[in-house]
Amino acid sequence: MSTEPELIQSPLSQAITRDGHTLQVDIYRLDEENDWLLEVVNEDGTSHVWDERFAIDQAALDTVHAAIDQEGIGAFLD
Repeated sequence: MSTEPELIQSPLSQAITRDGHTLQVDIYRLDEENDWLLEVVNEDGTSHVWDERFAIDQAALDTVHAAIDQEGIGAFLD
């Protein structure tokens, strides 16, 4: 019988609010993997998941901040 791998949530996961909108930034990995995944969920529950994997969780957080700075928070809204 195989067991499900544990999901490890980064302590850098956080909510980001700009221009009156809040995004939930989730940075996580499976316990058996080294690379981190980045997911942003908007207020309507729409999920945006990066195809890119990140060697460290800080790189994932830096990426989402850069995307918001460059594209604006509207890029993540429905």
